[in-house]
Amino acid sequence: MNHIQTFKLIGLRGGLALAAVCICTGAPALAHDFWLQPSGYWVSSGATTSMTLQVGHGPSRQRSPIPLRRIVRFQAIDPNGFATDLRGRLHLGASADGDFALQKPGAHLLVFQTDNLAQSHLPSVRFNDYLNVEGLTPALDQRSRLHRMDRDGSENYSRCTKSIVEVGPGGSGLQRQVTRAFGLPLEIVPDRSPYALPRAAVLPVRVLYHGQPLAGALVKLTHLENDAVPLEMHRTDRAGRAIFAMPSTGTWLLNVIWTRAQPPSAETDFETVFSSLSFGLPGAPRAKGS
Repeated sequence: MNHIQTFKLIGLRGGLALAAVCICTGAPALAHDFWLQPSGYWVSSGATTSMTLQVGHGPSRQRSPIPLRRIVRFQAIDPNGFATDLRGRLHLGASADGDFALQKPGAHLLVFQTDNLAQSHLPSVRFNDYLNVEGLTPALDQRSRLHRMDRDGSENYSRCTKSIVEVGPGGSGLQRQVTRAFGLPLEIVPDRSPYALPRAAVLPVRVLYHGQPLAGALVKLTHLENDAVPLEMHRTDRAGRAIFAMPSTGTWLLNVIWTRAQPPSAETDFETVFSSLSFGLPGAPRAKGS
């Protein structure tokens, strides 16, 4: 068998199957998607564009209630690599959570990161189901090895996300920043910009964990106009890579989760990072919640 494990949800049968898993596992499986949602992914130079912070999917999707004190990074990276601090443009809980204005033609990255001070504590069954659904097999293996499968589980967690926003028409501006890593603890890095022309048939991505390729992580691609279940899921190979079909239109989210054991002296069992990358293609309708 190929060492890349592939999961594709095709049609009603696949959607119902994952929906049943989510219902059985309860809230944890429904609340982990997190991303920055611009009101538009293709904008005019200098135009003020609003954004919201979204969490969850399907019936659990909502504006994120994250407090400002937990946000440690919110930047715009322009096509030449210049970074602008946007934390002063945040106004959480208003009609939008913030805004930005981008100038240079080409692909810009919005980069967002929280601290890792939040904690989650779950009963054993729900915690094990959450680890199963999110593909966190090293944590499951450890719990099994230490005979802790019947014990409650806990984690500290952080969130980080990137959004690709194109300034100007056609996707013909510089796209090179899209394929760079920006030092997030867990990061999805496309090998090719989804906005680059001519558009490719596939979208290959790399997953980096503390700067190193991450093997065995479950990466999900979700259509944000129909986000009850992911459209496609793949585990990364030994080089941290996974390959998806390139969408043709709409707004999209790639997300991945990874965790590692905490030292015995820590308050929680694991330290977990939730990471995502969102983008929208020309002609895409406005996504829910934007």
